[in-house]
Amino acid sequence: MTVGSREKILRAAAEMIAEDMTATLSVRAVAARAGVSTGSLRFHFPTQRALQDTVLARIYEHVIPDDPIRDRSLPARDRLVNCLRQVLAPAGVGEEARRAWGAAYEAFIAPDPTEELRTAYFAYERASAGRVEYWLGVLADEGVLSHEDRTRQVKFLLTVLNGLSIERALPASESILRTETETLYTAVDCVLSTSTT
Repeated sequence: MTVGSREKILRAAAEMIAEDMTATLSVRAVAARAGVSTGSLRFHFPTQRALQDTVLARIYEHVIPDDPIRDRSLPARDRLVNCLRQVLAPAGVGEEARRAWGAAYEAFIAPDPTEELRTAYFAYERASAGRVEYWLGVLADEGVLSHEDRTRQVKFLLTVLNGLSIERALPASESILRTETETLYTAVDCVLSTSTT
């Protein structure tokens, strides 16, 4: 069976990300890796963003086939909140969250910010941003969000998640689940409402 140029491009881009999460997927590099012309790549993916979104969608469909963002039986806001909860779940609560933040502090905050440390942190940050971008891309494809540059929306949601994960490590005077749910819905509503104006 002959593999078409679109498939070659997607495979090459996925391989590049698998090898290095910090790969930028430049048109020339992906085209060279796929063995196609840059014109062919641009035909299938007119923008670098279109290529990145398609590759991330493929990766996440493979890694998380039952991703909550695809459960169209729920409203978009509930699906996005469920996805954001997935990010928070591994951090745990209380002692588990304190250990996770202690490890993050020792790895990224306490040492001098060497170039190697910065590269490692940015790779982690980029992977997190890619996951949120993917979810927003699915909603944009459904017409719930505009296809505008989502950089601010992603940064906002990641900042909310970071704050909530720190909150999980701190003493709480009320139900963390209740306040966390309220905060997630407020953040999601903000993203959904600002994208339509």
